[in-house]
Amino acid sequence: MPLSEHEQRLLDQIEQALYAEDPKWANTVRISDPRSHYKRRLVKASIGFALGVVLLMVGVVAAQIWLGAAGFVVMLATCLWGLSSWKRMNGFGDSPPSPNRGRRPQRQRQSFMERMEERWRRRHDEH
Repeated sequence: MPLSEHEQRLLDQIEQALYAEDPKWANTVRISDPRSHYKRRLVKASIGFALGVVLLMVGVVAAQIWLGAAGFVVMLATCLWGLSSWKRMNGFGDSPPSPNRGRRPQRQRQSFMERMEERWRRRHDEH
């Protein structure tokens, strides 16, 4: 249903006020392609992974086990974050898997009384 002229003017005024108040936020909201958001996340994940490698190496060289472990955890977390962004960017996992995949369709369970009524109707129809 299209907006009336009055509603369209109000919406335009609100949009102009948002652009005037915070142009950076308005520009990021205006981006319609969500893949650009996921690309930024991938870049951030790559930088985080490199930081994790640096932490791991510094921990090994300085014989600081906790620093090496922290670097490994950073690497692992950024890999998972980047992988999830990559999957969403490429459209994997958009639709959830069907719960009945690979199984026979099951009948809805009927209550005891419903089954008895069904038997009664069948018997009554036969006679």
